[in-house]
Amino acid sequence: MINQPVVKLGIVGVSRDCFPISLTKARMKALMEEVRKAKLPEVYDCPVTIENEKDTLKALDWARENGINAVCMFLGNFGPEGPTTMFVQKFGGPAMVIAAKEESKSGLASDRGDALCGVLNFSYNVGLRRLRVYIPEYPNVTPVEAVKELSDFRHIARVVIGMRNLKVFGFGPRPFDFLACNAPIQPLYDLGVEVQENSELDMKVQFEKVASRTAEIEAIVKDMQAELGAERNTYPEILPKLAQLELAIMDWYENNKGACNYAVFANKCWPAWQPVFNFEPCYVNSRLTGRGIPVACEVDLYGAVSEYMAECASEMPATLLDINNSVPDDVIPEGANLEGASKKDLYMGFHCGNTCSSCMKSCKIKYQLIQARLMGEDITKGTLEGQIKPSATTMFRLQSNSDSKLVSYIAEGHFLDIDPCSFGGIGIAAIPGFARFYRHVLVGKRFPHHGAYAFKNVGKILFEALHLLGVDDINTPLPAGQLYPGENPFAL
Repeated sequence: MINQPVVKLGIVGVSRDCFPISLTKARMKALMEEVRKAKLPEVYDCPVTIENEKDTLKALDWARENGINAVCMFLGNFGPEGPTTMFVQKFGGPAMVIAAKEESKSGLASDRGDALCGVLNFSYNVGLRRLRVYIPEYPNVTPVEAVKELSDFRHIARVVIGMRNLKVFGFGPRPFDFLACNAPIQPLYDLGVEVQENSELDMKVQFEKVASRTAEIEAIVKDMQAELGAERNTYPEILPKLAQLELAIMDWYENNKGACNYAVFANKCWPAWQPVFNFEPCYVNSRLTGRGIPVACEVDLYGAVSEYMAECASEMPATLLDINNSVPDDVIPEGANLEGASKKDLYMGFHCGNTCSSCMKSCKIKYQLIQARLMGEDITKGTLEGQIKPSATTMFRLQSNSDSKLVSYIAEGHFLDIDPCSFGGIGIAAIPGFARFYRHVLVGKRFPHHGAYAFKNVGKILFEALHLLGVDDINTPLPAGQLYPGENPFAL
């Protein structure tokens, strides 16, 4: 995957000056031994143990000199909350805290660390400085337990770093019939995301500009042929045009990121696209998203950003799908494994053909059936259609509502290994508790019809990343017996 941050995680030990510093150093050594056993990549221990503010400055110098972009504050004992939180504030990147458990009764007589207490004072001081820090559900850990928390935090930090260094390119206005994918841009700027909105004409000019780069276009065609094979390459005559578009988008990506390190796209794809370009862009969108550069449909800026967050959380391709249609009973085989969901919790996630081939059980290039009804088949070829592969999934969206307030949802489940019996890039999603979640969160809180889907359960990662980014309105499915706000208990 390209277009993602490499997290360089620094672990900084701290020690209150009335506690033996040797205790923190010994516990740091034990922690790093477990990190190496687990082969966690790009995790480094700071040679400076923070006892006072001067140590804080030395540790900050170490972090800057070594390219550290995320930190874990390790309380080997009670810790000095002032210098510790000062480090977090001046560091500025994503931060977490963990504290060492007492190892055994033999150390309690004189080598007790009291880190359980230290986390309380750390948390209070974080509040004084108005900082957001990741504190695990169980922050007091053994070295083995710490490795799991550090592994999770690397993913959380990747999402946060990516978002703070992201630019989203929009091409074209949102279609009138899809005002639901509205995109107030102030909240994106509040998150640190840069926004560059362009015209569909800009993409047309860009497409024509790269037409003379025939060798590069031919190389992309060969790569497409290798990906599709003979059976899935239904319309080989359109591959040169698709390859030209891919080159155009990648050229824009390379030359317009500017001060940002990462970028995503939200492109207009109908109704003017087909008569002008004479093909559908979906297959190209799928290929770029599969490599780590989401290209969202229908100028869905927040959809593109949501896909990017899902890809950073999972380190896998994601996709953007309509939360589309119900599942008839006769589609579901008798005795089918619904992965903990009931029949009423099933739905089909669909889009025209933007899910990459590695995330499909079966697929081939087709024409877009819905648009072909109005425009004909000749100019609507280029979708990648078939069944989405069975896998775990996390459906997710970050969105600004019409009042420019950030809201989000996260739900975990599975794509089932059941033939959807329909067209497009499509799969049957099973999200336990979805029926009520759909009514009282997706409908009730006015989310648009697009959702991002990771092909992995990454709800924990996304939840904590949203919190670090300052998003507090995070909606998840509620268990039976727990009512959503406004849910009628007499209607259940």
